[in-house]
Amino acid sequence: MPTTTTTKKTTQQRHGFKTSEFIVYPAHGVGQIMAIEEQEIAGAKLELFVISFIKDKMTLRVPTAKIVAVGMRKLSEPALVKKALETLKGRARIKRTMWSRRAQEYEAKINSGDIVAIAEVVRDLYRSENQPEQSYSERQLYEAALDRLSREVAAVQKVTETEAIKEIEAALAKGPRRGPKPAEAAAEGEGDEGGSDEESADEAA
Repeated sequence: MPTTTTTKKTTQQRHGFKTSEFIVYPAHGVGQIMAIEEQEIAGAKLELFVISFIKDKMTLRVPTAKIVAVGMRKLSEPALVKKALETLKGRARIKRTMWSRRAQEYEAKINSGDIVAIAEVVRDLYRSENQPEQSYSERQLYEAALDRLSREVAAVQKVTETEAIKEIEAALAKGPRRGPKPAEAAAEGEGDEGGSDEESADEAA
């Protein structure tokens, strides 16, 4: 009779990752390694990271051999988180291309797992109260990027997600276009600043 799936717990650490550690899985954001299991499926042994994404109520089992391919990484160093927060204070760079193309680029950045690239999406899609409202699709991408960024900031700084969002919004408020000139901000509309096309931060690779 062929072997079905049997599971037994193995080590506490693999490839520099250990159980109970928080990690970043690019396609889903911050998760926590709950266990490192060894499964035997049809006679073949497979070692898996069991990763829980509490907010999404989801658990993934990722073969330990595939973590490089999926881009799983440790949480960012505090210095990199600081760089991401500084990025939020910069001038939004909006390319003069069709929204569908920009949306794809934003999505690629969000799923790259790169905290600075995610911060760029939050910065570029942010709208202050005196600016035109976001479209539905812009808002969806903005919220997805904000969610990824705030979860990692919260995990690194050991604060709540609400506190992390407040810190992110405070950084955004310091940006050059959030100043006390509502008429000027409104006139900018989509925020297509000239010279933004030299922005070649395409992490879509």
